[in-house]
Formats: sequence, structure tokens, C-alpha cells
Amino acid sequence: MKVSVLGLGYVGCVSAACLSNMGHTVIGLDVDPRKLEPLRNGRSPIVEPGLGELVQKGVAEGRLSVTEDYTKAVGETEISLVCVGTPSTESGNPNLDYTRRVCAQVGDELKRKSAFHTMVFRSTIPPGTVETELVPILERESGKREGEGFGALFNPEFLREASAVQDFYHPPKIVIGERTPGSKGGDELVRLCEGIEAPLVRTELRVAEMVKYADNCFHALKVCFGNEIGNLAKAMGVSDSHKVMEIFCLDRQLNLSPYYLKPGFAFGGSCLPKDVRAMVRKAGELGVKSPVIESLMPSNQVQVNRAIQLIRDTGKKKVGVLGMSFKSGTDDLRESPIIQVVGTLIGKGYELCIYDRNISWEELFGSNLGFLKHELPYAQRLKAETVDDLMARSDVLVVANGAEEFRDVPTRMRPDQVLIDLVRITDDPGKARGTYVGISW
Repeated sequence: MKVSVLGLGYVGCVSAACLSNMGHTVIGLDVDPRKLEPLRNGRSPIVEPGLGELVQKGVAEGRLSVTEDYTKAVGETEISLVCVGTPSTESGNPNLDYTRRVCAQVGDELKRKSAFHTMVFRSTIPPGTVETELVPILERESGKREGEGFGALFNPEFLREASAVQDFYHPPKIVIGERTPGSKGGDELVRLCEGIEAPLVRTELRVAEMVKYADNCFHALKVCFGNEIGNLAKAMGVSDSHKVMEIFCLDRQLNLSPYYLKPGFAFGGSCLPKDVRAMVRKAGELGVKSPVIESLMPSNQVQVNRAIQLIRDTGKKKVGVLGMSFKSGTDDLRESPIIQVVGTLIGKGYELCIYDRNISWEELFGSNLGFLKHELPYAQRLKAETVDDLMARSDVLVVANGAEEFRDVPTRMRPDQVLIDLVRITDDPGKARGTYVGISW
């Protein structure tokens, strides 16, 4: 098929590269030249395992190209995937400005296009958004009716950063939300997904929109639940909270997935915080009491504060942080909880240095750069060049994500050093050469 991907962030880049690798002809569109330039040259603008090879292959074989021109992106394709960001506003609601602008631009192109065009929204948006906000924009600008001149669908993505390529080809489910059962646009999207083996569900638009929030709120809940069990276990003298949760997760009938159910550090990234805030905001607007969901962000903050306190309890002032992104295998700094820890400690007079091999400080851009500039504008001055450099300069070592190169740090530390492990970097703390402190074990 001929596909356009509108918005080349994490979801858009992965979708474009993977679809081109499946044999589709893909045109990626973005307004940011810093994303388009590397893609034109066959390079991925983001760090994601396996993505660079797919981009290079797609460009070399002529199946993947990029543009800033909506006329080309819409006019030369039959289906468009909308993958622009929906970041949080100050109120906690998702910012839909980018999505609305895309619809206005696409609608203007559709009025000059005779062929039916399928619009597939993948950006996370509150239930009702496609039907009450986006379809009216498309209809107004195009002069056509949904279901006749174009189709409008919602197709949530289930991609985890650092394993997004694998997740694209092996998703837990394929969900297609459509206004009319068995719609032409829905059939087109089914055809696009041929070759991806997963349970396929065609459902109402609002159901599909809500599925993504249900997933992300539950993932956030699992992180906080595992952390609180770990904290309680440690306070009651249980030596190994991971063993507690390992046994808990043997129950696959009632306890579902073990993926997030591990004591550790706070959650972060571009999805969980903003989607939890959106649901809390919506519950408040509707007067619906949702104490569990409302407790997720405060509970997450407890874990950030706990990490800060563990560092302060050492009585040492020179602190080295291993890992800056919200998890290993990605360069995404958005709402990374360790950034808050670093900022707080600097404000209290600590000497900090940071190492993360995936963060190229000079090449950050977009919302990634914006978040860092807002939260930690002096971050580049704290950079350590290597793990060894950081260890030599620090009395306290803080492991903040699970990068493979950090696994031998406990056995390489000095006897006078303290290691604060936020991610369970080792299953054998007894081998640490210095003092080992797990956040919840």
C-alpha cells in the first residue's frame, strides 16, 4: 500500500520504518528539519534498537522517503497514520493543537483529491476526540463527509521505547476503532496490517480511544504497586522484595502480566505521566471519584523522594548518576524521574556528575531538549565521559536505569563508596565491594 506517516517522533519513526520493511511505500511527514535530514540520509533521528537498520534499508530500497509537503504526503498515498504528540498542558489535559493542525492541513488537501482516503489516528487522545473534534475539522476543510470521501479511525499503538520494533511486529493486540462497523476505512487498515499476527478487534471509536488510557493507567498502577510492596517489605524486615513479587507473579490467571510488577524507581517517559494526568483531570471535570488513579502520581513522587532521601542518608556530597533517560535503551529524557533527583540534590549543595551513553547532549532537539532545558538547564556541565570517569569522581553511585554496561559497577566500586540501586542492577548485592543499598530491597 501507499502510506503517509504524519509526525516522525518515536511512534511515527518506528511505524514508518517497520511498514516500509513490510513492503509498503511510505512517505513520512514532519515540520522539523532536524528529523527529516537524518531520515533522508538513511539514519534514524532517535535511539531505538533495530530502527537504524530498518530506516537505512527502507531509504536505500526506495520504499521510505520524507517530506514537509502535505500535498505530496496526502495526494500520493491512500492511507495516513497520524502520530503527532499530545503532551500535557499545565492543567493536565492533553494538548491536541498538533492533531487539530494536521486535520486542517489534511482536510485542505482532501478537497482536491478524488480518491477515498483513510485517516488513522495513533496519537493518544481522550475518548470522543475523533468523533467530536477531529472529524468535524476534516469535514469542514475538505467539504466531504466521513465514510464517503474519507474514513476516520483510531488505532492505538502499544510500543514500548527500547523494544518498539519488536512490539510493532508482535503487538499484544490490534485495535481498530471506527464510526461504522465494517467501514471501508477499517477494511483498508486491516489490509495494511496483514502479516502482523495478533488478536484483531474492530470496535467503536470511543472504546478504542479509551483502551490506550486503560492500558497506560494500569501500567502506571503496576509500577507503583510493585514499589509500595517493596517499600513495605523492606520496612518489615523482608530481605528480598523481588522474591515476594516473583512468587506473586506466578499467578498468571488473576495477576496478569509481571512486566511492570517489580519494585524499583519511579515511572517516567512520554506516556504514563501525561495519560494518568489526563484521566485524573477528566474524572475531576465529570465529578467521578477515582482515588486509585488519582493516587498514582503522588505515589510515584514518593519513590522519587525516597531516592533523594537514600542519597542524603549516606552523608556524602559527591554523587555520580548512571543513566539519565527514563529507562535503558532510549535517549528519551521526557519526565525522567532521575532529572528531578539531580535538580533537587544540586539545589542542596551536592556535587553531581552524570553518564548516559545514549544521550548526545549537542544533538538533542524537540520536546526532549525542551524538557531538559526547563528542568535541568545546566545538565551538560555535569557530564562524565565514561563510567570509569564518573566512578573516580563520586563517593555515591546512583544506578538510575538498567543499561548493560552498569551491571558490573557493584563489583568495581571502591570499598568506601555507596551504591544506591534504583533498578536492581544486580541479583547478588553481596558481591558489591562497597556499601550496597537497594531502593526497596
